[in-house]
Amino acid sequence: MTDRRGTLWAAILGSGIVFLDSSVLTVALPRIARDLPAHVVGILEGESYVYNGYLLGESAFLILAGWLTDVHGRRRIFTLGLAAFGVSSLLSGVAPSLEWLIVLRLLQGISGALIVPGSLALVTASFSGEEQGRAFGVWSGASAGVAVLGPMLGGLLVDALSWRAVFLINVPLVLVALWLTRRYVGEGRAAAPSGSLDLPGTVLTALALAGLSVGAISGQQRGWSNPSAFVALSIGMVATALLPWWMLRTPDPLVPPALFRSRNFTVTNLSTLVIYAALAVTFYYLTLFLQGTLGYSAAAAGVATMPGVLLLALFSSRLGALSARYGARWLLTLGPILMAVGVLWLSRIPSTSPAWDLSAAAQTFTPPSGYVTSVLPGLLLFGLGATLMVAPLTATVMASVPVERAGVASAVNTAISDVGPQLAVAVLFVAMTQNFYGALARDAPGLDVASAAVRKEVAPLNVPGPGVAEEVRLTAREASTGAFRLAMVVAAFLLLAGAVINGAGLRLPSGAPVVRVASADPMWRRCRHVAPERRGEQRRGES
Repeated sequence: MTDRRGTLWAAILGSGIVFLDSSVLTVALPRIARDLPAHVVGILEGESYVYNGYLLGESAFLILAGWLTDVHGRRRIFTLGLAAFGVSSLLSGVAPSLEWLIVLRLLQGISGALIVPGSLALVTASFSGEEQGRAFGVWSGASAGVAVLGPMLGGLLVDALSWRAVFLINVPLVLVALWLTRRYVGEGRAAAPSGSLDLPGTVLTALALAGLSVGAISGQQRGWSNPSAFVALSIGMVATALLPWWMLRTPDPLVPPALFRSRNFTVTNLSTLVIYAALAVTFYYLTLFLQGTLGYSAAAAGVATMPGVLLLALFSSRLGALSARYGARWLLTLGPILMAVGVLWLSRIPSTSPAWDLSAAAQTFTPPSGYVTSVLPGLLLFGLGATLMVAPLTATVMASVPVERAGVASAVNTAISDVGPQLAVAVLFVAMTQNFYGALARDAPGLDVASAAVRKEVAPLNVPGPGVAEEVRLTAREASTGAFRLAMVVAAFLLLAGAVINGAGLRLPSGAPVVRVASADPMWRRCRHVAPERRGEQRRGES
């Protein structure tokens, strides 16, 4: 194996581990919450923290990680990220409580932030010309495969072994990636890295996201009786207010404010915030609802959500050419509208929809009729809309800034696509929990829904504890269905807001650069590579 090929496979394996951990977690969450003891957090609260902790660590440190990669060396930071990810995965796999897993997921997110910029930088530095295009094609194809197959493989691991296998499987993969890196990857860094480390900006970003998310979720879980929730919210709001002030005054800000002088860059990042918030809300709460309320097995939930992602992975980059033919603005408007229609279809799933126990032992490989009529159409519409939207959105972001700022623009847009899900999941936790326990109090009047003991046994979108009466179980199923419906309606509203933002805000003049999207960008915007290409420009080697 040549050094360049070894470098490519090290980059693919490293980033693939990060993508895999993102895509398989949601199918494991219900089993994690059921098996791990929780001493401080509630069930849905803990699931939200486990999900958000990873995004928090990654989004807060992603831009900083790109700077570290340029300054301190691609191989060094990539190796550090791999080692840290392996250790945090091992510890997550043996976590003794839900609280410990939350902390370890935060460390996993930070480690992942160190890996992804390095993987792209390694490929960029090792290949050039047509070979670079082919290398990114292989890298993107592997990322798309992980996004499509990850939930199904994760579900099989959870059902056949344990949810702990979802984390422990990372360890041997990390060891192989470390060996490839040591054996084939050469060191490299930016020729003249500019700027300095914006540690205050990084800290303010982390405090803003963590304070707002944790404060909202913790306060609602405890009926706003614990002052710690208000302390967390106050910290988040103060950090949020200080962040733009700091960015405007520091000489080397984490996010350069000058980028937002571009109207299209500002508009596409605003639509990214709401659209990717809706995307995360849809798949996060749909997976919990299928397992915790309807009784799908983990493998069935993984397979059930594949159709939409499959459309995105197979056709997103191929449909990127439509942006040049019909204009990105119209695709960026139509795509979210179709996604919203799909989400509204999912909101119609009835509480009586039958379970799907996909397993060899049960011999239930064929989905139930309820899936075909209530779930599949919505996912196909959602996937079609996302397929139309993703490539033009990426292309518009990258075409809206000068080429020399493309790296930081991509990092900013990726970080924003992680911020939206965190805030949306936190806000929806408040609304859904209020809706769930309000319905439970109305339909089961003898139940003290404010009791901590009741909330521990009966949580939204989760299977009630073993000691819960059958009448309460049926009531909780109906209440969870109502809470899920609320989440889908909010997600549809966010998607329609994204369509309005794109349709009214974008200004794309004729003759604007065409941006070739080489990545399928399946759900997770981290697996993306774009290259500018002018209309009418002759390709190298053509006469």
